[in-house]
Amino acid sequence: MLIPSIDLMGGKIVQLVQGEKKKLEFDNFDYWIERFSKYPVVQLIDLDAAIGTGDNRSLVEQIAGRLPCQVGGGIRTLETAQELLNLGARKVIIGSALMTEGRINQEYARALADKFPRAALMFALDSRGGRIAIDGWRTQTAVTAFDMIRDLEPFCETFLYTHIDTEGLMGGIPMETVHAIRRATERHLVVAGGITEQHEIDSLDALGIDAVVGMALYSGKIQG
Repeated sequence: MLIPSIDLMGGKIVQLVQGEKKKLEFDNFDYWIERFSKYPVVQLIDLDAAIGTGDNRSLVEQIAGRLPCQVGGGIRTLETAQELLNLGARKVIIGSALMTEGRINQEYARALADKFPRAALMFALDSRGGRIAIDGWRTQTAVTAFDMIRDLEPFCETFLYTHIDTEGLMGGIPMETVHAIRRATERHLVVAGGITEQHEIDSLDALGIDAVVGMALYSGKIQG
């Protein structure tokens, strides 16, 4: 399944390359909301909240009220997760909060699983150079995606794997890495990071994996 992504920064929809360089920017929200309304779910990320430079909560509320969304970016407390679910998010995406001082925080994952249905929890595996990156991908850790899966699998229904090295580059996602992640977990798996061609989405679908697509949709490479 193709999952369109809506990334918010500075009150606009943006597309970044590897989470850093802004490549595209839009403020015609109604157009993209209408265009993505045919999809079963949309991924909505508040990049300002992820980085810690503010938030786009009013836009998140507006979009999540009109589209079925899995919402992420800066969700570091149980209260914030609850607020977003109350606003209409189908799932909340948790990433940086699962790490404390460079270590996997199983206690926080357990607290999330105790408070919310596992179906509402999506744990982010944001990987650069084979290691997990947190704080809006600004901070590199020594932890791998496989470490995260091993320690956190009991507490969520879905993992979101993002291959930062190829994110936004329109060159495809490395399928050998995706296969390795697929073998590591029986949980529902969603992947992102440079997916550019329909055949990639079809290949992922055959593995039972959903594909988050951003740049290829906004640039017209994939017709959504």
